[in-house]
Amino acid sequence: MDFPAFPDAPPLLTQEEKQELAATTCSVARYKAILEDKTTAYNDLFHSLYPIEKLVKGLSSVYDEALQAAWTAKQLDTEKSISLIAVGGYGRGELHPKSDIDLLILIDDKASAPKTKIEAFITFLWDMNLDVGHSVRTISECTDMAASDITVITNLIESRILCGPADLLATLNLHTDTSQMWDGHTFYQAKVEEQKKRHAKYQNTAYNLEPNLKECPGGLRDMQVIDWVAKRHLHTHRLSALIDKSFLSEDEYMQIKGAVGHLWRIRWALHMESGRKEDRLLFDHQRTLAKLFGFDDDDLKRNVERFMQGYYQSVAAIQQLNDLLLQHFEESFLSKDDIDNIAIINERFQTTNGQIEARSPSLFQDIPSSMLEVYALQGSHEHIRGMRANTMRQLRDNLDLVDDEFRNNAENKDLFLDIISSRHHLSSLLRSMKHLGLLGRYLPEFGAIIGQMQHDLFHIYTVDAHTLQLVENLRRLWKPEFKQKFPISSQAIRHVPKVELLYIAGLYHDIAKGRGGDHSELGCVDAQAFCERHGLSKQDTALVVWLVRNHLFMSVTAQRKDISDPDVIWEFASYVKDQEHLDYLFILTVADINATNPTMWNSWRASLMRQLYLETKRALRRGLDSPIEAEMLIDEHKQRALEIIIERNVDITEAENLWAAIEDEYFIRSNGEEIAWNTEAILQHRPSEKPLIAITPLGGRNFSGASKVFIYTPISKHLFAVTTAIFEQLGFTILDAKMSHTSDHYTLDTFVVMDSNDNETNLYLDKNRIESIRETLIEQLDSPSLYESLVQRHTPRILKIFNSPATAHFVSQPEEVWSTLEITAPDRPGLLALVGQFFMNNNLMLHKAKIATLGERVEDTFYITDENGELITDTQKMNQICTLLKEKIDRFSQAMD
Repeated sequence: MDFPAFPDAPPLLTQEEKQELAATTCSVARYKAILEDKTTAYNDLFHSLYPIEKLVKGLSSVYDEALQAAWTAKQLDTEKSISLIAVGGYGRGELHPKSDIDLLILIDDKASAPKTKIEAFITFLWDMNLDVGHSVRTISECTDMAASDITVITNLIESRILCGPADLLATLNLHTDTSQMWDGHTFYQAKVEEQKKRHAKYQNTAYNLEPNLKECPGGLRDMQVIDWVAKRHLHTHRLSALIDKSFLSEDEYMQIKGAVGHLWRIRWALHMESGRKEDRLLFDHQRTLAKLFGFDDDDLKRNVERFMQGYYQSVAAIQQLNDLLLQHFEESFLSKDDIDNIAIINERFQTTNGQIEARSPSLFQDIPSSMLEVYALQGSHEHIRGMRANTMRQLRDNLDLVDDEFRNNAENKDLFLDIISSRHHLSSLLRSMKHLGLLGRYLPEFGAIIGQMQHDLFHIYTVDAHTLQLVENLRRLWKPEFKQKFPISSQAIRHVPKVELLYIAGLYHDIAKGRGGDHSELGCVDAQAFCERHGLSKQDTALVVWLVRNHLFMSVTAQRKDISDPDVIWEFASYVKDQEHLDYLFILTVADINATNPTMWNSWRASLMRQLYLETKRALRRGLDSPIEAEMLIDEHKQRALEIIIERNVDITEAENLWAAIEDEYFIRSNGEEIAWNTEAILQHRPSEKPLIAITPLGGRNFSGASKVFIYTPISKHLFAVTTAIFEQLGFTILDAKMSHTSDHYTLDTFVVMDSNDNETNLYLDKNRIESIRETLIEQLDSPSLYESLVQRHTPRILKIFNSPATAHFVSQPEEVWSTLEITAPDRPGLLALVGQFFMNNNLMLHKAKIATLGERVEDTFYITDENGELITDTQKMNQICTLLKEKIDRFSQAMD
């Protein structure tokens, strides 16, 4: 490989290579070989930490020379009315190993296109396996399309000549100039609207689970938007020109350059490692790139988190400067002819056209507390809609003043509490404070979690993004449009004495993530320090600390424990102690689950949280000294069921005769509505028809989401294994299961299921799927040996990334009715059927199951006895069950991957 004379330049084509490629006899294979050699050389330089800017520009130049040679080889260089134009990213002279090569073949309006030569040229590029996007148009056609299409005009903004007469492109540029179309104001508005729509596709956050480093908020496209607007309005040809025009400072330019360079390196590595154009940081790529970027110790999870933290810091920098520059552009050249509407707020601040602005260019330097006051004022004035660019920049430039002295200043502490207590814009204010760097400075413990990734499928945001989303969720509970989705928490938040304590607890609930140890306990220390430093009362401090310590307690209780058991409710109520603590914890938990992963909040989790809240509320009203007894609960549930079946004209005597054969545990763990539904279905069922299957939506017939499936059939030891296999093969996720028996050897099984692909599918309305469940269940119960072949679904790619050994252990419970077995394992299709088969083969009776899928893992609880219905108490037997089950699950997980 011949290298150029300048050692600081990456390799281009040698003169000999150019001549060889330009020959009409040069083969596709030779082109491919030379380009592959150059790309390999560039990849070697990448591994040597060669400056990424030179690699991106250099590789673009390599392809320039190759295309110019191909243009000559196909004898297009003799044509005087046609030009080859680079557009798009290639037009910017930025090329990664597998990037698109966007070309425009531009033809003079008065000439005829040499179609044969053009077709031969494009076919030649395709034969080289280049990812070419091309168009063949006359100057007039380009002009007409650019006038009506923002994408076309944007591509032309970045066009540059590769081959042919330069005057063709010059003419096109005149026809598409701002004097002819897309003036600066119109172009700006179109690009901002385009950016908003693009951001919405990624939930308006840069902190997605598997982000797209080009298209996500804060990605490379956001920086290009700035570049496009500047080129269109200011006619700049490089980003650094914005410094001379006072739109960027030297420091801001270096910050952008560093962030873009970092994303370019990641993108280059993605293309190089995947062997294709790839802009998504998928989990498997994150692991590979973490090692490539030097994070290669033994802790894989920590390596990925550190690598991704650097990524998130870069996109945060781009997003911050994108916001600032777009705001600056709007003020500088979009509204410059408007008469400013100025309103004085106080001696330090005013609003200009509805946005707050410092009245002095040195305000924050002179009065540092004004950096907090500017946010406190926005929180107390509903009409203020953001901050002026000059004030944003002034604030960023003075962040060094936020030190320990600033944090301990009494006025600043009061101002921060004013912000937390804001009547308006709280979530927007906190996000702005984070983006500009103020929140992480004022609360260093919060600064430590900015960009802190959680490498799992349960949390889809970084810790800081999740925290601010939680606060926003708390604010949403006040809005009428969210009352239907969160009826109880929307009502409860209006009754808590001090809602600002929820916001503080929300800010601190995950503050200790990434430190190791129990983040709930570690976070209590920071929360207490904050409360004491800001002068909260001992009572308020104790409540905030309690909420931080217990922020997971209610969701764990609802999802992992049997909340139909009155003892579980009494224990939970005894810990919570009073209605005030219950309300605070319930509201915080609902907001937390929805901020962790919006898909986690479904009708099933909503029903669990609602049931635990209402049952605990009843227990507190009844008094902790008077726990409800099982007999009383049975009578209560039966009485409610009788009221319902009487309304439905069901024979009471037949119902009571049926109930006499069912074990008491059924009536303890089923409410009146469920008992009535089951009873009516059984009494209407003809005994010759087996099994009985009834389905109803969870929460009523107009409620979409999870469904209850009731099965009534003679007892069979393989029923659970067969049923779970059928559900999983038909595409349902099983959320809960309980089994009850009758004295005449029938079983009443209730499963709560949800569509695996669409959380809002209402199974009750899908008659075809109901019939498919019924027919398959009947068939498989008749031939249970065949059920293992049912689960044939492949493990999704994203689940294969996460594989860890299973755990299994028995949990001791006071006054146990059944033995409690807890299993943690990687989520795999068919896992429940496997567990059911294990129980069957080991003569274990399953009475109830609590199924919890938390991202990539399941945490399931099974209530079992031996085949005689007796508790399993022998330690050796317990250890044997756990060991065998763990081995079986681990072999299964590996086979599925």
